[in-house]
Amino acid sequence: MSTATRTSAVRRAGSRSGAREPSGPQTPPGSAAVRAPRRRISPERVAAALTLVALLAASIVALNSIGIDPAKMARSWSNAERFFGRVGAITFPEPGELLYFTALTVGLVICGTLLAAVISVPVAYLAASNTTPGNGWRAFARFFGVLTRSIPDVVFAMVFVLIFSLGALPGILAIGIHSIGMISKMFADAIEQIDEGPRLAIRAGGGSKLQEFTAGVLPQVMPSWVATVLHRNDINLRGSVILGYIGVVGLGMQMSFAFKSLDYGLGLGYAVVIFVLCVAMEVVSSAVRAAMLGIQPTGRGLGDRMLRGLRRIRPGSERLGVQAAAASPAAMLRRPWNGERVRNTVWGWIAAAVVVGSILICDIQWGDFITVWAKVPEIAAQFWPPSFGSYDASAMFEAMGETISIALAATLLTVIVSIVVGSLAARNVAPTRGVRAGMRLLLVVVRGIPEIILAIVLIVISGLGTQAGTIALAIGGVGLLGKLLADSFEEVKAGPERALTAAGASRLQVYAGATVPQGLRAMIGHTFYMIDCNIRSATLLGIVGAGGVGYYLLNASQGSHYGIVTAIVLMILVTVLLVEGLAIWMRRVFR
Repeated sequence: MSTATRTSAVRRAGSRSGAREPSGPQTPPGSAAVRAPRRRISPERVAAALTLVALLAASIVALNSIGIDPAKMARSWSNAERFFGRVGAITFPEPGELLYFTALTVGLVICGTLLAAVISVPVAYLAASNTTPGNGWRAFARFFGVLTRSIPDVVFAMVFVLIFSLGALPGILAIGIHSIGMISKMFADAIEQIDEGPRLAIRAGGGSKLQEFTAGVLPQVMPSWVATVLHRNDINLRGSVILGYIGVVGLGMQMSFAFKSLDYGLGLGYAVVIFVLCVAMEVVSSAVRAAMLGIQPTGRGLGDRMLRGLRRIRPGSERLGVQAAAASPAAMLRRPWNGERVRNTVWGWIAAAVVVGSILICDIQWGDFITVWAKVPEIAAQFWPPSFGSYDASAMFEAMGETISIALAATLLTVIVSIVVGSLAARNVAPTRGVRAGMRLLLVVVRGIPEIILAIVLIVISGLGTQAGTIALAIGGVGLLGKLLADSFEEVKAGPERALTAAGASRLQVYAGATVPQGLRAMIGHTFYMIDCNIRSATLLGIVGAGGVGYYLLNASQGSHYGIVTAIVLMILVTVLLVEGLAIWMRRVFR
């Protein structure tokens, strides 16, 4: 029994027996020493908690209304067997043709991502609270970011196909403008988290705003920015598949042509190539992100092995560089050619070569940027005013509600599975290194499968409707949300976990008592991010028959009813703005 417990027991016994306690300052009953004051619960936190409960209830209702029936899907497996029986063997195009379209797809994705990264720098500078010139600029930059990521990239592609006709340029611009929203948001968040000391020191020394940014801000955020751009490039590669249905060249267009011409074997061959390409891009991006962030590659995965191999270039060159620098004062003024500098130079030239090759293979007609302006007023007039055309307003709102239901139901399924998979993929939660490596590999594989391919396969099994779209989004979301949760759990403070472990707590108790409470805020933020992504993705999956308002969007675009396209985009924009505002409020309340 502890000293405090024995003292309390003695006092209670003395009180019951009538004995007097030693003289001295007496503590009045009800004082803070006897009873600690209760922490005041903010009404805003209560409202936020009730909002989360309401969202959970709405997600459960949405999942129930969709009526996912695993037993029925199992009975429908005969549909898949008949389909694959008609398909026969999976076929692939000629090697030269396949190599060209693969390089073209990678090239337009890289060009679009880089375009977004360049434009996102000034947008992030204006949106960050510690660098913006004023609140008006900050509000404008934030709204511009939300606007660009709210409009689906397929809508941008429709507009640019009308302006520039078919080719790679509409895809580059669609991917680039749509990606500005998320990249600029991540850039701005990184700027707000910098150490202000270097920037203020440059200002105190008389430096200009440009010098403050280039010397005081940019060096601190560059690794995080590179990681963000690489992550967005992976997402854009998967999203480029559906742009092929709108007229953007590449593997996605070839796959759509194959399926529309009922050449299912060739279509599945393109799907396999896209899957392998996405997984390869994910592995390379993970290795580069780890190198930029300074993470030591200690695992046995393909990315870690690749990174360890790259770091063995020119062994001992660091030692030689140090010796050369110490040889004379003049040598100390020159930066030595050590292993790190050699690697950075080599990879810098490789990156430049990849960018140049991407621009060349896309065959951009630069003169179009001068001549297209005459078409803009005519095309803009086709998209305005918004209208529902021959559709009833009630039918359109019902379809939008169906899209929101798909997004909520898919997010609920994603969260349930991702908590398990993401926890087991975290270094501080997984019981063994083998379990963690297996879960990480699973997340990489799932992230490599574009949602549209999942939706097509599920439509073959279960037929057209919301069920296929919901399951496709749920499976695809596990790859992203599981990784985000695993990274968030690994970044929690180790002190509380060690304290519980030292007190004899089990692994599950440490997880529930220390890991989850610290990662709860990040979990809420990631969940709202998934809702945001799923609303846009549910719209896109409707194009291939997975339910929701995407069906009307495709019909309107194919029938040149662009006023309907504008009306649908406005509904999506309002929905995403509401989700974004709710997410910002939640993060502020639970911080």
